[in-house]
Amino acid sequence: MSLAQHHEQYVTLKSGDRFCYAEHGVGNTDTIVLIVGLGLQLVYWPNALIERLVASGFRVICFDNRDAGRSVRSDTPHPSLLQQLRGRSPKGAYGLERMAEDTAQLLEALNITSAHIAGMSMGGMIAQTLASLHPEKVISMTSIFSTTGNRRVGQPSYSTLWRMARAKAPMNENDAVKNYQAMMTHIGDVAANGAVNQWHQYARLAWQRNGGKSDAKAMFRQIGAIMKSGDRTPMLQNVKAPTLVIHGDVDHMVHPSGGVATARAISGAKHQVLRGLRHQIDTVQSHRIADSILAHIHLNANK
Repeated sequence: MSLAQHHEQYVTLKSGDRFCYAEHGVGNTDTIVLIVGLGLQLVYWPNALIERLVASGFRVICFDNRDAGRSVRSDTPHPSLLQQLRGRSPKGAYGLERMAEDTAQLLEALNITSAHIAGMSMGGMIAQTLASLHPEKVISMTSIFSTTGNRRVGQPSYSTLWRMARAKAPMNENDAVKNYQAMMTHIGDVAANGAVNQWHQYARLAWQRNGGKSDAKAMFRQIGAIMKSGDRTPMLQNVKAPTLVIHGDVDHMVHPSGGVATARAISGAKHQVLRGLRHQIDTVQSHRIADSILAHIHLNANK
């Protein structure tokens, strides 16, 4: 198993912010945009998933969200640990709406009128928000192990919260690898073929792409964005794009109730529970998720 090989490029949006992105399947006509989750970078997506989408004739765009990887760092406040525990974002923090606008502007900068959007975890929240605020840009939407922002659903397990609270900022690359492996051992599937190697490869690459340092404040700003946007259930009623909601039945990071609530909030959404899927996209899950996305796209293209 390996992470996708990305030819990274940069683009300055009309907002003036600079974003890092990569594209695969250049020359293909229809585009699928993949949006990563909290604190993750565009190199998170495995080869198996991207290659399966490209082989089906799609151009695939991945990018670093603001405050991650090689994209812009915001100058807005980040929530303190106490504010995070209380679920409150500081005054002046940006919300998921800002991140959805980033995605919309990225599409415009790349001359993409509309695309199929798929997001995982926080990326699913961004995809949902984009489909709500910019329906003209979203042909179809796939929300992968994500939630609505309603605090009564989709919450991490207590064991996950405990581990997150005890996590210490890594001082070097080896620390970063150990920290990532410790969390993924809990929320992922350590028995998946090649998973541990994938974790190590991703953590080392992410550390290097981040300039060889920890950037907790950047991730805290993303957490603040989730908290600021709050419960998006009323907003999700505005989603017109055909929607597929994918969730696992053993997710300790985003409880499966988040997927149920998302599907209920979006008119006509299909809800697919993948047995054994944790909060991880490995080779086996890449095939299952890619096939689900493709089936969803093709089904709605034939309507």
